[in-house]
Amino acid sequence: MAHSLSAKKRIRQNIKAKARNRARKEGIKLQTKSFLAALASGDAAKAEVELKKTVQKLDRTAAKHTIHKNAAARKRSRLTLRLNALKAGTAKPAALVKGAAKVKVKAPAGAGKKAAKA
Repeated sequence: MAHSLSAKKRIRQNIKAKARNRARKEGIKLQTKSFLAALASGDAAKAEVELKKTVQKLDRTAAKHTIHKNAAARKRSRLTLRLNALKAGTAKPAALVKGAAKVKVKAPAGAGKKAAKA
């Protein structure tokens, strides 16, 4: 147990910050789920609107240092890949949502092994 006033205050501040951070992360999870539901329905227009909301929430949370900016960028990129695959018609809507399946992007012909892995 903390004895000094400053240590007690730090404990109070940490509890509040933890609650804020958990709420922000939960907000990201809920928004991502609504995007994935729109993706599963196959409605590209609705999914695009939900993606925009998800990206806003991710960026705002990263700006407040709750998650790292690169983590937000990575999640944004992966979700955008799924939406693009739906728009292009290269994958079925259910396949885009199931688990965290990666969407494969075909490399241009003759691009070599490294480009094929990307």
